[in-house]
Amino acid sequence: MTFQSELSSWFSTSGPQPAKPPEVGSKAPSTPKLELPPPDGKPTIITFLRHCGCPFAEKTFHELRTSASLHPNIHFFAISHSSASATANWHASLPPMPNGSPEPSNLTLVVDEGRELYAKWGLGIASLWHVLAPGSLYTLYQLGTQEGIWNRPTESGSRWQTSGNFAVDGVGVVKWGGVVERADYTPNFEEVVRQLESKQGEMAKL
Repeated sequence: MTFQSELSSWFSTSGPQPAKPPEVGSKAPSTPKLELPPPDGKPTIITFLRHCGCPFAEKTFHELRTSASLHPNIHFFAISHSSASATANWHASLPPMPNGSPEPSNLTLVVDEGRELYAKWGLGIASLWHVLAPGSLYTLYQLGTQEGIWNRPTESGSRWQTSGNFAVDGVGVVKWGGVVERADYTPNFEEVVRQLESKQGEMAKL
């Protein structure tokens, strides 16, 4: 991490033109990087992270990892738009699982530095208010003081990239999700599991 890389993360960078976010009840986008439905027909929960180093990304990953450990019959994917090396360094710096348990095998961290996946799922560049809303800044302070989650070095990635979360059933239909409205939004993934397991998902107001 250098001062230049931290500074660069504050400049808005253009990625691929985002598509319209998939709606509940529609077929999920599928690519070789994220094949949906998966060959084994299991449901999938996906979170598109903010940049590696962001406390909100770290909190989201912790919550996703915990749910993955509780639900081995669901695939969990965390998508990073930071570089492969920056993603690996960030991942290695995170606190381990409780009791030293290994990370669940049904959790996969995918690098999408070109942001093609982000674009296919409708995730583009955020507004100033999205990133720097007073409520988000207060949540940032609370994460640090109450949970010890502070900013980590940002080696690559953009602070202006929006994040999002989706749940897809075993036949590739979106059951829940959307683009987040504020940078500090962290899903309750246990509620997402309940949505995924219900007969009729509802679009979450992220």
